[in-house]
Amino acid sequence: MSAFSTAPVIIDGKGHLLGRLAAIVAKQLLAGQKIVVVRCEEINISGSYMRNKLRYANFLHKRHIVNPKKLGPFHHRAPSRILYRTIRGMLPHRTNRGANALERIKLYEGCPPPYDIKKKMVVPGALRVLRLKPGRKYCTVKRLSHDFGWGYRDVVDRLEEKRKIKNQAYHERKTAAVKLRQKSTQDQASSFEKLTALGY
Repeated sequence: MSAFSTAPVIIDGKGHLLGRLAAIVAKQLLAGQKIVVVRCEEINISGSYMRNKLRYANFLHKRHIVNPKKLGPFHHRAPSRILYRTIRGMLPHRTNRGANALERIKLYEGCPPPYDIKKKMVVPGALRVLRLKPGRKYCTVKRLSHDFGWGYRDVVDRLEEKRKIKNQAYHERKTAAVKLRQKSTQDQASSFEKLTALGY
């Protein structure tokens, strides 16, 4: 992600490590890059599930003593908001520069319609298969969020299944069209050679 693009960069969050992805995204946001992250629920966290569950349970106990509903800290359960808060912690969000950087990011569970047909990127520096030692334990944000009260896991899974079936059908139609075009080009090759020989 070294090259700057005026169009938003769309990142598929599946298989990325939470902290590494957040650090790279935060740096790009400060540089002025607009970023969209889809499938936030499939992001991984290093460490066993029980360890991360205990850490998040400990985080839930941290509250403001005067008026927690108004003053926070707010404990978000949705995977996209967990990633948002992680990124926010890596930005100077109380300055104008940091606040403007936060406005450049969009985070989604699943892959909603504007982005389901667009090309998506991965971040090699944050991929679990490249950065985490084989055999180490890890968990997904989806499971953690669901156990702490996120109620849309089944809805997102159902919508993702529909999207995958639809995209598979589109891919098959596109492949068939390409093969048909190649076949017609090969069939017409002999007539092209005759026309070329006649000087056309």
